[in-house]
Amino acid sequence: MGDRIRVLSPEGEAREAALTAPDLPASLTGRTVGFLDNSKANFDKLVAEMGALVRERFGVAGVVHRKKASFSSPAPREILEDLAKQCDVVFAGSAD
Repeated sequence: MGDRIRVLSPEGEAREAALTAPDLPASLTGRTVGFLDNSKANFDKLVAEMGALVRERFGVAGVVHRKKASFSSPAPREILEDLAKQCDVVFAGSAD
């Protein structure tokens, strides 16, 4: 018999990666804050309000808003690199 069935295991291989997050700044004054939008409804409105709020209350110098293509997909590397270059702190968000 030449017919074969190929069975794949869904278990995969777990790999551990070391990741170190930088410390948060002691103050947001003069810093740039980023928001990563997950593309759900109303997050753009929330970002606008939050951006104004952090400027007013915490002296944030700049706000950067980037949007993913969809809530179910990861952010493209280019968006993450752009946020990393421009921002001191980044918040990932969700809204409905």
